Formats: sequence, structure tokens, C-alpha cells
Amino acid sequence: MQRSLTIGPDHIHDDSDCYVIAEIGHNHQGNLEKAKEMFRVAKQCGVNAVKLQKRDNRSLYTRAIYNMPYNNENGFGPTYGAHREALEFGREEYLELKRYASEQRLTMFATAFDFVSADFLAELDMPAFKIASGDLKNTPLLKYVAKIGRPMIVSTGGSTIEDVQRAYDTIMPINPQLCLLQSTASYPVEPEDMNLRVIITYRERFPDVVIGLSDHQNGIAMALMASVLGAQVIEKHFTLNRAWKGTDHAFSLEPIGLQKLVRDLHRVRAALGDGKKQPLPSEGKPLFKMGKKLVAARDLPAGHVLTSDDIAIKSPNDGVPPYELENLIGKTLLRHLNEDENISFEDLAGAGR
Repeated sequence: MQRSLTIGPDHIHDDSDCYVIAEIGHNHQGNLEKAKEMFRVAKQCGVNAVKLQKRDNRSLYTRAIYNMPYNNENGFGPTYGAHREALEFGREEYLELKRYASEQRLTMFATAFDFVSADFLAELDMPAFKIASGDLKNTPLLKYVAKIGRPMIVSTGGSTIEDVQRAYDTIMPINPQLCLLQSTASYPVEPEDMNLRVIITYRERFPDVVIGLSDHQNGIAMALMASVLGAQVIEKHFTLNRAWKGTDHAFSLEPIGLQKLVRDLHRVRAALGDGKKQPLPSEGKPLFKMGKKLVAARDLPAGHVLTSDDIAIKSPNDGVPPYELENLIGKTLLRHLNEDENISFEDLAGAGR
């Protein structure tokens, strides 16, 4: 069975370009126009999708956490609840962003952090649902979202393979439209904590689902490596300015970085090729000048028996290749050869070539 997943207009599989998600999260700072600008720029960078985060904060957090003082330089309110509410978009904002994304020919979806948010996103007919690493063990939410029937992209940070297997076993009987993302729930993540070989583990253990990477590293190289290892979905945090207020901006890509990531992911797929080693048309001209052939080292008369001293190895590459040298030695010339003239098997008695 070929692993594949369709999200909006994009069909994701092992032979397709990497599906790139610009994780907007709450980097829009609760500002609708800023979010739209991020959508527009992300599209220009070449991504397939933009992703938001949706929380019903009152039902998601305990009263103690919701009312906890939040004296933080990145805070948008005096309490944690007020901070979270300031960053949250409601129905009207989501409808406007959905309309704008469609206008930009850009797929938009969101992470559902709770049941209320899942219903909210379902009512807006989101084309896919993201599940964060923190909910990998939340099998009630996994089942609930699976029943909505849209593709699910599930991050697997902070988990064991048994946790991932449990999530897979929970979702697949209900909804086989699944993508598993290797992830490390650290922000930003150090390269030595990324464990990219887990991508290979997932591809072997879950051969019927698309595998990808949620990349929290503040560069593009690790995502490219993930692509080489078989990741077909790359999720990357995105901002317009790393200096903006908010915890996620520092490890997010700015536009030029996101543009380079998309460009290089497409190059990686092309560069991997088909695995067959053969000469390419683009190599012809350089190797004509750099390659070598066998020529007469000096003027040689007809009837001369060739020795190694009679044969020189010179460019360009338009004659008998040097690996045939031993097959020329001891053969008799049928005609006179001038210095630097090509030696061919047709010029030799008994060459049989």
C-alpha cells in the first residue's frame, strides 16, 4: 500500500514534493491584519498551508492556571488566562482568515486543543486537523477528532514508541487519513535532541501513513535532512519579525528563511534522483575537456608493435578510454599514426574490436 494523504488540493505521497506548513500559531499577536499579512507572505514563500492554534481557554485550563498572574515580558495580559484570550481568534476572525486564505489559494487549518475547539473548527469546515504533542496521549480527543473525518496530522514530541502506537491504533480504525510527525517538544530544540532517525523508524513501523517532521530548530538544515530520510510533511514556525513580542518568534523562520526552506526542499527531491548511476547530458561538455583518451606518443609507422612508451593519455575525451591501455600493448599498427593522433582498435591488427 502506498502511503498517501490528500489535504485540500495537495496529494502527499513518497513521490511528491514535501508538503510545507507555515505554523503561524499565535505569532499574529491577536491581530487579524497581521495574520493576513503572514498568510500573504507565507504564500509568496511557497508553502502549501498555514496553521493556527485554537483553544477554548475556559474549558482547557484549571481556574488556578487561568487566573495565575502572568508577569512576563512576552505576556499580553495580567493573568495567564487574559494572556491566552488576547491571542485567541473567534468565529468572525476565522471566517475572514478562511476567506483570505482561499483568495490566496492557500490551505488553512488549525490545531484543536480541546473538544470545544474541535467542534469550532469542524463547523468552519477545516480541511485538516492538527493534534499537538501534548495531546498524543489524549485518546478521547484523538477519537473525537478522528470521527470528524478530516485528515489528521499528529505531533509525537515527548513520547515513547508505545505512545505513538497507541495513538495510531486509536485513530486508524476510525479515520485512516493520518500523518505522524516526529517532533521534540522543546522550543527551540537543539540539533542533538531532534533524533531524526525516528523518521525511518516511523516509516518502517507505520508503512500506511505519511511521515513528517515538526521542526522547532531555528534553522533549515535539519528539515532538509528530514526530507532525505523520508519526511513528506514539514511543519515550521513562521514569523515576520523574530524581534516581535512572544515566545515563539525567536525560533521561527522569517520570510527569507522560509523561502529558502521551500526552495531547498524541492531541490532535495530533485537531487535524490532515481538511484540509477548513469551519465547525464549536463556532464558531456565538462567531461569532454577533463576526460582522457589514448593517443600516439610520437609518430608511429605502419607495422609497428605498440609498447607502453608509444601510447600517451591526453584530453579531450573523444577516443579510446585509458582503461583499454593494456588491450593496445603488443598490437601491430595497420597504418601510420602521427603524434597525438587517436589510436583506435580499427588501426590494429588482430584487435577484434
